[in-house]
Amino acid sequence: MREFRRPLIANLLLAAMLASLMPARSRAAESPPSGRYAELPGVKLWFTDTGGPGTPVVLLHANTGTSANWAAQAAAFSRANYRVIAFDRRGWGKSTADPASGPQPGSVAGDLDALAAHLKLEKFHLAGVAGGGFVALDYAAWRPERLRSLVIAASTGQFSEGEMREMSARLEIPELRKQPAVYREVGPSYRAANPEGIKRWIEIEERAQQPGAPAQPLRTPNTFAKLAAVTMPKLILAADADLLAPPSLMRAWAAHLSDYEFATVAESGHSIAWEQPEVFNEKVLAFIAQH
Repeated sequence: MREFRRPLIANLLLAAMLASLMPARSRAAESPPSGRYAELPGVKLWFTDTGGPGTPVVLLHANTGTSANWAAQAAAFSRANYRVIAFDRRGWGKSTADPASGPQPGSVAGDLDALAAHLKLEKFHLAGVAGGGFVALDYAAWRPERLRSLVIAASTGQFSEGEMREMSARLEIPELRKQPAVYREVGPSYRAANPEGIKRWIEIEERAQQPGAPAQPLRTPNTFAKLAAVTMPKLILAADADLLAPPSLMRAWAAHLSDYEFATVAESGHSIAWEQPEVFNEKVLAFIAQH
């Protein structure tokens, strides 16, 4: 018995040591944060929450994703002593509309505000990627007093100005929207090097939006004038291989902000936080630590 226990203990110690050296992406995949439902007006909202006393960071997913896309960020940010919260928007992932409890389809900003009240969040950092960036700007202009900082990554911002629509039309590859989402939104470097990551991305994307679920509108259209109300510190992250929101397009709308930082992530497509989690996490953590 004694001879068996010694190698067992040694193996357990070795396993623990190796686990501590695993990349953040692998640990996140194995240990996603726990999730539960919040009964909110108009929606049964599914969210994940790492918990703890740390300053909250709320993450908003892309149109092609769900809260499951944020596993690497939840792991890295919680290790940095932040409380990380992500939710599936109404009609996406596990969140289901509830017409008996509130009007439909509501707005994502409204659901975010209701969730923040439900969780008793006083002030928090907010980050949105791609379509989540549309919502993050919408919320930041509506509730600037609630935010410590704002991060917008790989997003056109869905601005209503004609010049932004014209720029998007000029840069878009013909027939791009007819291609599978993975070719539109994941860069070639990631597709070449990460077959397992691509498989998982596609699994999430294929189950992201529930059949027939309507997209929620913004509370108010995103405009350049609206950005005057976005007064908190801001980090704008662009991806250099983004086919939908390249750095030049993001600089065009970011120029209408005040008090912001701009950075570009190399070898990344539109799914910036998924493709380059280590770089994304490092830049975001360094930024929010200042605020």
